[in-house]
Amino acid sequence: MGIIKTDVKQRTIEKQVSLTGVGLHTGKDVTLTFCPAPPNNGYSFKRIDLEGSPVIEADANYVTNTQRGTCLEKNGVTIQTSEHVLAALVGLDIDNAIIELDASEPPIMDGSSKFFVEALEKAGITEQDDFREEYVITDVISYADEDSGSELIVMPAKEYQITAMVDFGTKVLGTQNATLSHISDFKDEISDSRTFSFLHELEMLLEHGLIKGGDLNNAIVYVDKELSPETMDKLRVAFKKDSIAVKPNGILDNLTLHYPNEAARHKLLDVVGDLALIGTRIKGKVIANKPGHFINTQFAKKIAKIIKNERRNNVPQIDLNQPPLMDVNQIMDMLPHRQPFLLIDKIYELTDSHVIGMKNVTMNEEYFRGHFPGAPVMPGVLIVEAMAQTGGILVLSTVPDPENYLTFFMKIDKVKFKQKVVPGDTLIFKCDLITPIRRGICHMQGYAYSNGKLCAEAELMAQISKVK
Repeated sequence: MGIIKTDVKQRTIEKQVSLTGVGLHTGKDVTLTFCPAPPNNGYSFKRIDLEGSPVIEADANYVTNTQRGTCLEKNGVTIQTSEHVLAALVGLDIDNAIIELDASEPPIMDGSSKFFVEALEKAGITEQDDFREEYVITDVISYADEDSGSELIVMPAKEYQITAMVDFGTKVLGTQNATLSHISDFKDEISDSRTFSFLHELEMLLEHGLIKGGDLNNAIVYVDKELSPETMDKLRVAFKKDSIAVKPNGILDNLTLHYPNEAARHKLLDVVGDLALIGTRIKGKVIANKPGHFINTQFAKKIAKIIKNERRNNVPQIDLNQPPLMDVNQIMDMLPHRQPFLLIDKIYELTDSHVIGMKNVTMNEEYFRGHFPGAPVMPGVLIVEAMAQTGGILVLSTVPDPENYLTFFMKIDKVKFKQKVVPGDTLIFKCDLITPIRRGICHMQGYAYSNGKLCAEAELMAQISKVK
């Protein structure tokens, strides 16, 4: 498994687009507006009806309730039933979007992702400068819920694929399967699959006033029990219909199935939306047996945690015994730094988008005389400087005469130190471009590793300037 920077550009929408409707569970009128978002934003919800317009990122760690949809909460602000909106964004291969809402719950529309897909296509989709990240699955990851018998696994595959298998133990629905082999097929094969409910669940929701925005056009109702006259009356009132009947296929009337396995397709749609909460694209095949919002989001949390840990501990695998790509003399041909401020010894990898360098930390470093006597520790600012010099090799490699340039810091952000560096340690630096180099400006993510562990990280921005 591993996080890779692909050669595919991130995508967002070209302009804002809005939809209006009613929330399924709240029954409140709501306007949802999809807005373009900057690179690396991912998906985020913005409650414009609240003071300060608070933002809730689409993050599995913010999931608080999964009983009637996937609900997110951050600092007391909630978003209900997020999955259909997120599925539309994933299904159209969009990386970054801000979803503005003037209520807590997106409009249910027809109970599918169809209208969200249509709105996003109307807004137009555009490429951005930054490259897309992907988490490549090389080993099986699984999560099971013994109480429900539900299980999700992901295994290696050439692209993102999903299979959903549903079995509710009822004759009216039976066992159904659905597969999405290519995410590009989402619009045509999955997006118009509507949400569904069993009659016994619907009765309970109506009894407790928990399905105020539903009608027979946005939910398939499977009749799994005898319809009493009392229940018929309640349904007529709830759905504002003069009469209600059961079709021969066991669903309430006024609605025709789009597919014989529409229930399985909708469960697959939910999986797509819920797994968007991982926050990183995955390359692998997901098999979901009896999926539901609880197990979907628990699985998303598990994968997100694995990715976070791997991102921090993804030590570059280099053979220090092999000849480097650049030794210290070749580094000095490119960098203007000299002792005692030349802080990298070798370069092992150099591509258009990343560089890997190394420094041997010895007691002979001048700064150990005062930092600290009797307990020598490499200053954190010098670790960041060494990281930046490694990145300097990356940006200077783009000009034919690097000896005529100097590199200047523009910004250092999100600096974190994880463990101390002492004499005898070997530091490995890895810098990856966050955005393509333009006009000599390099924006990169830097990592420093020591003893097989991450010891420092930072976002760096620098610019090269010609001096001769």
